[in-house]
Amino acid sequence: MRKIFGFSLVVVALSLAAGCGQFRKIEKNPDWRVKYEGAMNYYAKKDYYKAATLFEQILPIVRGLPEGEKVQFHLAYCQYYEKLYLLASEQFKTFYETYGRSPMVEEARFMSAYSLYVHSPSYNLDQNSSVQAMAAMQEFLNRYPNSKFLDQAIKAIEDMQQKLERKGFENARQYYKMRNYKAAIVALGNFKLNFPDSKYLEEADYLIVASQYELAEQSIYSRQEERYSEVVELYKQLVDKYPNSVYLREAEKMYTDSLQKLSKFKSQKNS
Repeated sequence: MRKIFGFSLVVVALSLAAGCGQFRKIEKNPDWRVKYEGAMNYYAKKDYYKAATLFEQILPIVRGLPEGEKVQFHLAYCQYYEKLYLLASEQFKTFYETYGRSPMVEEARFMSAYSLYVHSPSYNLDQNSSVQAMAAMQEFLNRYPNSKFLDQAIKAIEDMQQKLERKGFENARQYYKMRNYKAAIVALGNFKLNFPDSKYLEEADYLIVASQYELAEQSIYSRQEERYSEVVELYKQLVDKYPNSVYLREAEKMYTDSLQKLSKFKSQKNS
């Protein structure tokens, strides 16, 4: 059994060595056509690293030739499959800018935007790249509203919108967690304006009530009456919008306490 296993390892090693030797021969061959055929064969076998290496070597030579279009297009896909998404996006962009009349231009424009989308990070990281990706994908849809990539493009935009929405909400909520209640009220209000259909609106409205209450609690005496009054109004708005909200019990405690304190202010004025 050990002999068979050892023999198998030798066979694999020899095969790899032969494959590597063949690649080196192609790489050193001065004829770009040999490299082109070799690159296309490696691409067909999904050996994208070797394919890309050969495509990059002959790219300057074949520009302007019929093969140049395929080299540029396949090189972009090699980089995409190698997960070099920013490079892939630029290569696809170079392709559609260079070969504007190619039947592959639509796909190249989509893949340039899609590569940016795949590269965009999770919601808790900086989302500048997501904004760029969404703009690129929207530009693609504006240019090709009936594209065969329509469904993928729409889904990519929706995914990025959700990430931006989550990022915006978490950033606003962070002010509340940090007890910076005045900033929390402003940030949560801006979030509601920027994402009017968000699934986080209910929680955002509750956090505004909570932030206003905490702000009133820590305010100087001369500002408390005004701020407790605002808590009462915000609570009423929350109840009107979400009569079955899971946050009503907590919000009601703040509302009741605010009414009691407002009552004391009124009594003091009348005494």
